[in-house]
Amino acid sequence: MEIENKKIQKWLAEKKEFTFLDVRRDDERELCHLGGLHIPLHELETRFQEIPRDKLPLIVYCHHGVRSLYATQFLKYQGHDALSLRGGIDAWSLEIDPAVPRY
Repeated sequence: MEIENKKIQKWLAEKKEFTFLDVRRDDERELCHLGGLHIPLHELETRFQEIPRDKLPLIVYCHHGVRSLYATQFLKYQGHDALSLRGGIDAWSLEIDPAVPRY
């Protein structure tokens, strides 16, 4: 249900198609993001139909990985191929790209 940052870094280098989904609040997204879609977790239940199914898998992220695990479970139940980014954007900043601000 989770995916390691190094694996996503490899996928990016290989230009593998996938979709990032940021489930953080709007104010968090304004601080930093990895791109992709943005649907805050509290809106996911009513907006999940907006998520395309053609760029699989769906890599869900939040700040530390807790909200994204919940979102991933919900999305899998809805039939999406979803994985949670382990450790969230904070781990991404620490392990992959220190240019991504930590908060």
